[in-house]
Amino acid sequence: MKNLIAAALAATVLAAPALSFAQAEQQPVTRAQVRAELVQLEKAGYRPNLASPYYPDDLQAAEARVAQQNGAAQASAYGASTNGSVQSGTRAPNIKPTYFGQ
Repeated sequence: MKNLIAAALAATVLAAPALSFAQAEQQPVTRAQVRAELVQLEKAGYRPNLASPYYPDDLQAAEARVAQQNGAAQASAYGASTNGSVQSGTRAPNIKPTYFGQ
């Protein structure tokens, strides 16, 4: 009986992520919404027709400016929310090649 309960519990735990969604309502984005976002990005300084080797950086900078403008418009008494960043890691090991010094 314990094996049956354990198997049912394991199946439930494994099936839960497949049945849960990040957003309750996922509505498709309309063409009008995409065009409005593109116009907003262009007003923030992004040029989609410019062949730039820094494409991702340019787009992210424009999106940050748009988010800042939208955040200023929706500011509350508690202040704007900030995105934190964390960096972690270890030093690269000091490994010398096999034929070091020969």
